[in-house]
Amino acid sequence: MPLITVENLSSFYEGKKVFENLSFTVEDDDYLCILGENGSGKTTLMKTVLGFDIKHTGSIKFNGFSNKEIGWLPQKTQHQKDFPASVKEVVMSGFAGGGFLGLKYNKSQKNTAKKNMELLGLIDIAEKSFSELSGGQQQKVLLCRALCAAKKVILLDEPVTSLDESAAEEMYGIIKKLNDSGMAVIMISHDVMHAVNHSKHILRLSNDIFFGTKDEYQKYIAEDM
Repeated sequence: MPLITVENLSSFYEGKKVFENLSFTVEDDDYLCILGENGSGKTTLMKTVLGFDIKHTGSIKFNGFSNKEIGWLPQKTQHQKDFPASVKEVVMSGFAGGGFLGLKYNKSQKNTAKKNMELLGLIDIAEKSFSELSGGQQQKVLLCRALCAAKKVILLDEPVTSLDESAAEEMYGIIKKLNDSGMAVIMISHDVMHAVNHSKHILRLSNDIFFGTKDEYQKYIAEDM
């Protein structure tokens, strides 16, 4: 049974239908890339899956976990860049939904945070101020925070936006490593080449919605040209 099953989903924003009758699945160890033009509903879809207060019809079913146990890396904002906290504090806030700093955490949470920081190479900068880091370092910290909330799935909204080529390639490598270790990945992206080369499934939101394997997507695009 898939980790996530979406059936006949239609979502609305400010009274207008963003997309309709959308169906897809996310399998165990999946790497799903969501493609589409600006305004096609990619972020709305992600927020609907996460349980934000978005009007929708249809069903979203989770197998063995809830949407509260999905790690989420949203698009980067200026507020995030100026976080007045240390790297370790930002990472640990993932256990409190990403919004509460200075709370007390149990031993298991501290061990998980340390393991994730080691995985992403953040141990040496754990006490540094988040706001003083480079863009690539900040994005790794925010990804580490999302991992602390993740049980089986992590959702990434344009994770390499504003990063230079080197930092973007490093981020893509980390995401692939996470997927290879068993974490299912759902990633919104405008990078079609990366999606075709590295994802397992592709969901393209447009007037003609596509969902299938990356090989099926390549055939679909070739036939559409």
